[in-house]
Amino acid sequence: MTAAQALRVKTLLGDYPNTAALKSGALVSPRLSFDFADVKLPQNAFKAVVRGEFDVAELAIVTYLQALAHGKPLTLLPTVVMAIPPHPCLAYNPASGRLGPGDLAGKCVGIRAHSVTTVTWVRGILAQDYGVDLDSIQWVAFEDPHVPECVEPSNVSRAPAGKTLLGMLRAGELDAGVVSVSDQQDGVLAPVLPDPAAALVRWRERYRARPLNHVVVLHRDLARAHPWAGEEVLRLLQQSAARAPDMPGADSIQSGIEVLRPSLDLIIHYAFRQGLIPRRFAVDELFTM
Repeated sequence: MTAAQALRVKTLLGDYPNTAALKSGALVSPRLSFDFADVKLPQNAFKAVVRGEFDVAELAIVTYLQALAHGKPLTLLPTVVMAIPPHPCLAYNPASGRLGPGDLAGKCVGIRAHSVTTVTWVRGILAQDYGVDLDSIQWVAFEDPHVPECVEPSNVSRAPAGKTLLGMLRAGELDAGVVSVSDQQDGVLAPVLPDPAAALVRWRERYRARPLNHVVVLHRDLARAHPWAGEEVLRLLQQSAARAPDMPGADSIQSGIEVLRPSLDLIIHYAFRQGLIPRRFAVDELFTM
């Protein structure tokens, strides 16, 4: 197949060190031609991915689980393109007094959305490793789920219009919030979990898992019509990641079903226990075409 005959695929993929070689054209395929969407933040297009508007797309793993539960035309590739350690992401404002995981009952915790993958990891860690009753917390969300069929539980409310999570957290209008580590660099906020770096190490050892956030999916029509396409996309992503071995968190940018199985099984467990999906999927079901 010549370059002129290569299958053109509409693609959503973020700008990361591990995707740079593919997105820049330093890596090319004789079989696939990528039409990359001009989207700065991939999560802003996740609703379009769920609607089936892309052939190849980055997608949050929990959004994929919900899409699978509701029959969306997607199938998963066994690869990670973005991963965030969840333990440091639950933060609070120490100016309002000390707050630890045992103090969260009855508190208001800000989240971007109920089904955000980092939020799912954080809630799972709180419940399973710290004994926190998730139903005792009032979760304040700023966005709707990416999968429209998903229903939020009664202890999830919507933030006031015009407010931001970081702004409300800094102002003391929220007791805690799931934010990025960069949002905490000025010292105003601090992590709720004590010594989150050490907690992350223990968590990884206990569950043999590594945090994963964004994976890659194919439109099911593409996967069925061109069974080789998934292997080609996977090959290119692996080669692109190999060109960024020193990027932060590189050891979480993994590929392969067996390598990812413990992490996938754990996020499935967390998502099911939190009511995000109606049943606990087997890992192998995620790759059904």
